[in-house]
Amino acid sequence: MQIKEKMPALFVGHGSPMNAIEDNEFSRAWAEVGKALPKPQAVLCVSAHWETAGTLVTAMEHPKTIHDFGGFPRELYEMQYSAPGSPELARLIQGTVKKVQVGLDQDWGLDHGTWSVLGRMFPDADIPVVQLSLDRTQEPALHYALGKELRALRNKGILIVGSGNMVHNLRMMAWQDEAYDWAIEFDETLKQLILSGDHDSIIHYQDLGKAARLAVPTNEHYLPLLYVLAMQDQQERIRFFADRVTFGAISMRSLWID
Repeated sequence: MQIKEKMPALFVGHGSPMNAIEDNEFSRAWAEVGKALPKPQAVLCVSAHWETAGTLVTAMEHPKTIHDFGGFPRELYEMQYSAPGSPELARLIQGTVKKVQVGLDQDWGLDHGTWSVLGRMFPDADIPVVQLSLDRTQEPALHYALGKELRALRNKGILIVGSGNMVHNLRMMAWQDEAYDWAIEFDETLKQLILSGDHDSIIHYQDLGKAARLAVPTNEHYLPLLYVLAMQDQQERIRFFADRVTFGAISMRSLWID
């Protein structure tokens, strides 16, 4: 791939799939970020919604739109995000990552952790997109290490997006716009650790107390954050957007590294 302008790296709190079709503060924030970004050559997304045994990357020419949820309006199931894939980028990722073997996947596609966000940022769906899976058998430190390896792709015009939520506890969700004290506490703790560059504490989040245990009961929505933080070079700044906790136990806090 040709070397392009160095791209930012993003972590996006994607929250409800309804953000793909609703006009709200989060969907508007994602659209504004899309307008502000330089146009990437391609996008690599690490989504909370693709967990595998082993690490895979989508390698098909035309990834399908996956509607991996239930109980939502028909309009959401009719959404299609027809961005092309990039077998070339998939092979580049396979060759870049040394810590684990990366398999080339022909079956998955783009799940809602990817298309609900990119559909707002890049509505024309004209930028190639690949997804990297989360190996559910690996510890958080390994995911951070993979992010370190992948950050070189930023220098090739690749926008890397982690899509999850820093606080994500569906069992304790409240179906209204409010936030539990422990959710606000952990969201603020992460904010301060991110700003201070204390990535080790973020990797070992289990040691951050009761609020952390409530905020991250399972870590699939948390791990994409580690990939993105690992891509921060020295002296790069971090900006937050859509930084609010809602539905009691869902942090929409998102960040931009450049």
